[in-house]
Amino acid sequence: MVISCHQPNYIPWTGYFCKMKESDVFVLLDSVQFPRGVCKGTSWVNRNRIKTSNGELWLSVPVKKKGRGLQIIKDVEINNDTDLPDPPQADWRKKHFLSLWHFYKKAPYFNEYIDFFEHIYNTHWDKLAELNIAIIKQINVWLDIKTQIICSSELDLTTNKTQLLADICNYFKADTYIAGSGGMKYMDLSIFENSKIKVKDYRFNCIPYPQFWGNFIPNLSVVDILFNCGKKGFDIQIPPWRDRG
Repeated sequence: MVISCHQPNYIPWTGYFCKMKESDVFVLLDSVQFPRGVCKGTSWVNRNRIKTSNGELWLSVPVKKKGRGLQIIKDVEINNDTDLPDPPQADWRKKHFLSLWHFYKKAPYFNEYIDFFEHIYNTHWDKLAELNIAIIKQINVWLDIKTQIICSSELDLTTNKTQLLADICNYFKADTYIAGSGGMKYMDLSIFENSKIKVKDYRFNCIPYPQFWGNFIPNLSVVDILFNCGKKGFDIQIPPWRDRG
C-alpha cells in the first residue's frame, strides 16, 4: 500500500497529479493549518500560475483572514465581496474564467475542458477547500487517475507534522509513503522508520511540452498541459516510481 499526502491546492501543478497517480491512497490534508504565507500571497492552497502572452500570471482566490487568526484549511472561507477595494480580488470568478478563456482559447484541447471551468466559475463557493477538491476530482477523471481520495478531516487523527503523516500511513496499513522533495526537508524520518514505513523521495522533473508564447515555463497549473496537450501530455510526465528501489 502506497500513500501520499498534500494540501488541497488550487488548480494544482502537474507534479501533484503524477504523485497522486503513483499512490493507492492520496490524502488531502484539509485538517492542517492554512499556511501563514497566504498573507503575503505565497500559498499554493489559494493560488496558482498559468501562462500568458506576457509570461506567467497568478490566479488567486481571495480568502477571509481578518480577525480569524490561525485557521485549518477546511474552515477557510472565500471572500466573495465584489466591492473589495483591491481590484484583483473583486469578482475573482469572472477574472479566472476570462483569463483561461483569453489565454487558452486557441489551444488544441481548449474545447474539451473549458465547459467544466465555466460551470465552476458560475457556481458560488463559500469554502476554499470545497472548490479545490471539486476541481481536483474532475481533473482526476480527465487524467484517468483511479487513486482513492480521502480528506484527513475524515480520519479523526489528532497528531501533526511528521507524526500525522505516519499515523495516516498506519491507518491504511501502508508500507510506503511518497514524499515531495519539499517535505523531505522538514520530516522526521525516524518516525517512519519506527513504524517500518519506507519513504520515497518524489522529485518531479517537468518534461517540456508545446506551449504558446515563447520559452517554455515548467510547473504551471495542470490546466496548461491539459489545454495544450490533453491527457497524452500528462501521461508522458509520469515517472516509473514503483519500479525503483
